[in-house]
Amino acid sequence: MSRPRSKTWVLPVSVLLALLLGLLPLPGWLQPLRPYWLALVVAYWVIETPEKVGLGFAFAVGVVADLLYGGLLGEQPLRLVIMAFILQRFRARIRFFPLSQQALAIGGLLVNDRIVATAAHLAMGEPTLPWLYWWAPLLGALLWAPLFVVLDALRLGRRGK
Repeated sequence: MSRPRSKTWVLPVSVLLALLLGLLPLPGWLQPLRPYWLALVVAYWVIETPEKVGLGFAFAVGVVADLLYGGLLGEQPLRLVIMAFILQRFRARIRFFPLSQQALAIGGLLVNDRIVATAAHLAMGEPTLPWLYWWAPLLGALLWAPLFVVLDALRLGRRGK
């Protein structure tokens, strides 16, 4: 029995789409709810293809995000590398959780990401994000299951042939 061939274009396209979704202009009242798309996509790839995506990949994508988004240089790589490290450490457990439990774990990682971002802003003397921005990890956790299913279907292709 042969394994289905993975499609190599899905990884760069998904990262590019996540970067573009981070640049998408939103109305002021929706801005605090913007999920951290890049973290969700990197989390998927770290969990599913650890041989391709690791700490170096998370760092490189974070630098690109910093250059695109224009924030503190080094903040995005720090946030993504911390998340990727935690995911690598617990990958064997998280991978076999049902999607609902995976979503809770990802939500916890996104809350941790907000804590790291707040600590980085405080350390650099930058203003911290308003309290409404703490709702975005909840939305990210809710989006985990659909994102996982779509990326899995694209990565593996149709199985019922």
